[in-house]
Amino acid sequence: MGTTLLIGSCEPFSGKSALVLGIAQQLARAGQQIRFGKPLATSLDWDPNQGPLPQPLIDDDVRFVGETLNLPPERLIPSMHLLSPTTAAQRLGQGELDAGQGFAELRQCIQSDDGLTLLECAGSLQEGLLYGLSLPQLATGLDAKVVLVHLWQDSRSVDALLAAKQTLGDSLVGVVLNAVTPEEVDSLERQVVPALQGLGLQVFGVMPRSPLLRSVTVGELVRRLNARVICCQERQELLVETLSIGAMNVNSAMEFFRKRRNMAVVTGADRTDIQLAALEASTQCLILTGAGEPLPQLINRAEELDVPLLKVEHDTLATVGVIEQAFGHVRLHEAVKATYAFRLVEEHCKLDQLFNALNLTVQHA
Repeated sequence: MGTTLLIGSCEPFSGKSALVLGIAQQLARAGQQIRFGKPLATSLDWDPNQGPLPQPLIDDDVRFVGETLNLPPERLIPSMHLLSPTTAAQRLGQGELDAGQGFAELRQCIQSDDGLTLLECAGSLQEGLLYGLSLPQLATGLDAKVVLVHLWQDSRSVDALLAAKQTLGDSLVGVVLNAVTPEEVDSLERQVVPALQGLGLQVFGVMPRSPLLRSVTVGELVRRLNARVICCQERQELLVETLSIGAMNVNSAMEFFRKRRNMAVVTGADRTDIQLAALEASTQCLILTGAGEPLPQLINRAEELDVPLLKVEHDTLATVGVIEQAFGHVRLHEAVKATYAFRLVEEHCKLDQLFNALNLTVQHA
């Protein structure tokens, strides 16, 4: 009989995928047989107007992890349900709360496999109840162990972990604190980690906040903003790590821009001075709001520097809101992010302790 490990969280967008990649890579390097899946799919490009859900239902995150780690297709576990407004309305209308036959099949499949089954769960302890696939339901039904990835702000953040411990009981083997301000990592490890462990919360890692992992591609901003791409259409793979608003005078803007890196700059279509200044800084895309069109010399300079120029119908405030919501809320689907996630987990997580807690014998290559 194999081992089942659930990676969960107390809140959405906690950084579970980075830990999944790090764990899976170390086990694969050691020659361990692993299987990966998301019982409740959350990342799938599906239009309900175009027909039924595809089968097998392979979540985009699962597919990315499989491709990144060269897992054979039979080691990718299909999802049982898709979390979406359409499927939720169907479940609610039918009054269904049971996961269905797929749950028994998943349990049987896990029990017949000698390796590790790694499952990424929904975005909180309660998410998925409508589908019978919440984290506590999976832990109980699959006799699985749980590691929580938790966004740490300050000591008040422990309340959610204590509540999770009460709910999950012995299934919870430990936690990883994520998105910690880099300069606070050492003090957390010295002061907070021992205190948490004194409360029965084993800490397997303290990971610093990463602008790269929170970044969003220009193409994703184009999609979310419904933007018109004026130039450099082919550069939409560029990663945006920070947001700047060009609403000051040009001298102040130039000084501010020099301190930022990999920016998306939002400014009015009539602020050619700010636009040109932004192009000379570490700008990944320039987003123009309001009435009017960019001047030809701006377009020419953007093309020379390979900086995508976007035009949106929203005002500046609404545009900024959309972009801020995108940071940290996008999938880890870029190779550069995966490579960074491997290093982040390797440097900041004590996976040997986790494997010992799971009674896994891992021989390092």
